[in-house]
Amino acid sequence: MGTPGVLEPSDARLAARLAELRAERGWSLEELARLSGVSRSTLSRLERAEISPTAAQLGRLCTAYGRTMSRLLAEVEAEPPQLVRAAGQTVWTDPASGFVRRSVSPPHAGLRAELIEGTIPVGGAIDYDAPPVPGLEQHLWVLDGSLEITVQGEPHLLHSGDCLRFRLWGPSRFQCPGPEAVRYALAIVLP
Repeated sequence: MGTPGVLEPSDARLAARLAELRAERGWSLEELARLSGVSRSTLSRLERAEISPTAAQLGRLCTAYGRTMSRLLAEVEAEPPQLVRAAGQTVWTDPASGFVRRSVSPPHAGLRAELIEGTIPVGGAIDYDAPPVPGLEQHLWVLDGSLEITVQGEPHLLHSGDCLRFRLWGPSRFQCPGPEAVRYALAIVLP
């Protein structure tokens, strides 16, 4: 049991997860207030961890998000791991393009930022129709090689050491023009 007026770390994680769920859906506070029946000012205070939700408020939010309360609370139950060794990082390869994606950051649903490493072979390309979350902030740093990236119709040619920062609202394309594979770090920050 915490001290009155002082929120527990689990409350802060819950607040961050609630903010993330709303951002994932692209909902404004007003829209969530309409959907949940929880006032806009209360939602704002909940997401900033200024107050802890009541069971009734949490129930209404779970209904709006299509989640059980158990699932939501499990997502914020424990602190995320602070360290993930290289051998424990998740690596996924796209068989169509040869793109290799390494999840560098320790995983946790309540965190707003993540770091990935991408490698695209010469001639490989990846097209995304839309961002997973509108307004997603990205910082792309080319570590080795060259990368042609098109963000919402605007092309950029980046070389080793170059860094491009952008917010993603529409389609994007990553392509390796060669003469060698490109390797880059991408920091992704939820709005």
